[in-house]
Amino acid sequence: MPGKFVIKKGTTGKFRFNLVSTNGQIVATSEAYETKASAQAGIRSVKKLAADAVVEDTTTAEWAAADAARKEAEKAKKAKKAAAAKKAAAKAKAAAKAAATDGG
Repeated sequence: MPGKFVIKKGTTGKFRFNLVSTNGQIVATSEAYETKASAQAGIRSVKKLAADAVVEDTTTAEWAAADAARKEAEKAKKAKKAAAAKKAAAKAKAAAKAAATDGG
């Protein structure tokens, strides 16, 4: 017998579902959904995505190194974007100053 999804309506009026194993233990709990139909759509999504989902083990040294590299790349990207914005602002300020000087 496979596990099952159990939909429940909470005291807030929102719907959640649990994935329950064959021994009755809750394996996963969903977010809160406004409607029962949304909860049912969530179940369909879990069924579709979980079948071929990969496992990302964040406890390994390799993952930690890759995560650190990703964070450094994001930091560099933000710094580059900030520098470009600063340069554009300086250019706009110089253009406004030149226009004011030429016009006056």
